[in-house]
Amino acid sequence: MRRVAKALSLSCLGLILVQAASLAAGQTCGGQLAGEVTRIENASYRLAFSSTPSPIAMGTHFSLEIAVCPVAGNPGANALRVDAVMPAHRHGMNYAPSLREVGPGHYRADGLMFHMPGLWEFRFELRGAHSSRPERLSHQLTLD
Repeated sequence: MRRVAKALSLSCLGLILVQAASLAAGQTCGGQLAGEVTRIENASYRLAFSSTPSPIAMGTHFSLEIAVCPVAGNPGANALRVDAVMPAHRHGMNYAPSLREVGPGHYRADGLMFHMPGLWEFRFELRGAHSSRPERLSHQLTLD
């Protein structure tokens, strides 16, 4: 009788773990981010970010909350870089952002500022634990 109860307990625990993994896999990348969330992806990663304040205003420092989620089969990123450039002008921001990890796959970049109107491009560079080359994702926005 004890063996049957133990087997049922282990079976129930396995079912709970499978359900928890399914729920986690089904969640949208960046579901924990507040405000207007932008999502981008490539073959290896899904990335979501939101800004504070939102919308971003010219000449005002802002922060980004960033969530990085590996695509199935990818072990995930162990390093992230964030930058922004104006492709038409061939220059970036006048300020270098600071970046810190606030949780697994969750980052905060502070000190960003767009100093002039026009087309800007966020550039996110991710390095995987087993990859020698960085993966890049980008997103363009126009600041009036």
